[in-house]
Amino acid sequence: MAPPPIASTETTSLETVALAAAPATLSGVSPAQKKTTKVHYDRDDIKTPKQLIGDTLRSRVEGIDHDRCDAGDEDAFFVADLGEIYRQHIRWKVNLKRVKPFYAIKCNPDPQVVRLLAELGTGFDCASKNEIQQVLDMGIDPARIIYAQPCKTGSYVRYAAKMGVRKMTFDNPDELYKTKQFFPEAELFLRIATDDTSSLCRLSLKFGASLDCTRNLLELAKQLDLNVVGVSFHVGSSSSDPDAFSKAVRDSRFVFDQANEVGLNLTTLDVGGGFCSELFESMARVLSQALDNHFPPNIGIIGEPGRYFVASAFTLACNVIARRTIEDAATQTCAYMLYLNDGIYGNFTSIMFDHQHPTPRILRCGNRFLHGSEASKEYGEGSTIEYSLWGPTCDGIDLIVEKARFPEVLDIGDWLYFEEMGGSYSLALLRVQLIEGIPAKPPGLTSIH
Repeated sequence: MAPPPIASTETTSLETVALAAAPATLSGVSPAQKKTTKVHYDRDDIKTPKQLIGDTLRSRVEGIDHDRCDAGDEDAFFVADLGEIYRQHIRWKVNLKRVKPFYAIKCNPDPQVVRLLAELGTGFDCASKNEIQQVLDMGIDPARIIYAQPCKTGSYVRYAAKMGVRKMTFDNPDELYKTKQFFPEAELFLRIATDDTSSLCRLSLKFGASLDCTRNLLELAKQLDLNVVGVSFHVGSSSSDPDAFSKAVRDSRFVFDQANEVGLNLTTLDVGGGFCSELFESMARVLSQALDNHFPPNIGIIGEPGRYFVASAFTLACNVIARRTIEDAATQTCAYMLYLNDGIYGNFTSIMFDHQHPTPRILRCGNRFLHGSEASKEYGEGSTIEYSLWGPTCDGIDLIVEKARFPEVLDIGDWLYFEEMGGSYSLALLRVQLIEGIPAKPPGLTSIH
């Protein structure tokens, strides 16, 4: 399936340079200062996605004259491989045949990411009024949305009712009374707590009803004549224990049986997110087996993947805007503090909120372009130079990497890049620029903004 055609958009503070189509050769990128850049292809040669990403990074960086460019032309930017999202989608379909994905918009709400996933048939996990509005404004059926926020603002519940977004979660009595008042026709999922101790971000500390409370909640829903249609859980963001899914599915079966005793007919299980790409196949195997053991084929299964789809699709390039030399008289060595034009208040919020550890690599040092080379990577102790990487703000906690070692002497105007930056949960704060391209089959690298 080919990606949908791409439309242009305006430039603001952050740019995304992106690629179009399947393996192809990038022949040129227009000057960086233009509002919209077009990517052209010569299909006589074949290049890998990584090579195409490198070509685009190089074209974008080489188009910047740091001595004459306009303010903002040398800002940090993304290169996005939407073909990687397509490949992750196929991987999901092969390994989790029963589970329909509902993409977690909060992870990366880029419109072209959303549009591609919509074309691929996914649903959407929205946690706010703005996320719901974004999906609906793109012409997507409200039946493909689950309002997966157990504790909602009353006016947002009314908005969901007005727009026909019926699926939503709850985990407490007050939410049931709120739903009865504002949207009694809603299709409710009871969110249960899980063992999420193996995850980087433990969500059950905040959301999810314990199993000793679920029966009372189901009975209250029955008394209020509300339509409970399913159970949902979340094993935590970036879970590292596949067995967490197995136990959560068993607990969900327990709640399904409770609902049947109360007189409620549940039809759907929402297995949430937490899918770690590195462990995906083992997670999918455990989850699929648990689903087959505890839920018959007539029960619908949905999931809420976020980072799984987008993390590996985005590469972030940052410019060194300042440098400070730290000399050690005793060892007669020096280290450097490098100040970049992005930080924890921009696209590195995942360091603080998601416990991520972005890995820096050298994109350009002087006139040498090092993307993908051994010289671009970090080195251990020895004949290397020590660096710390800092964001551009005046805040002392704006530290990206405390210690990195490279064989190169980096200076102002050089560039670094960071891979797997698409799932930082910070892109919602940013607007970016589109580069147009030509779609092709099978989907590979495509334009986004």
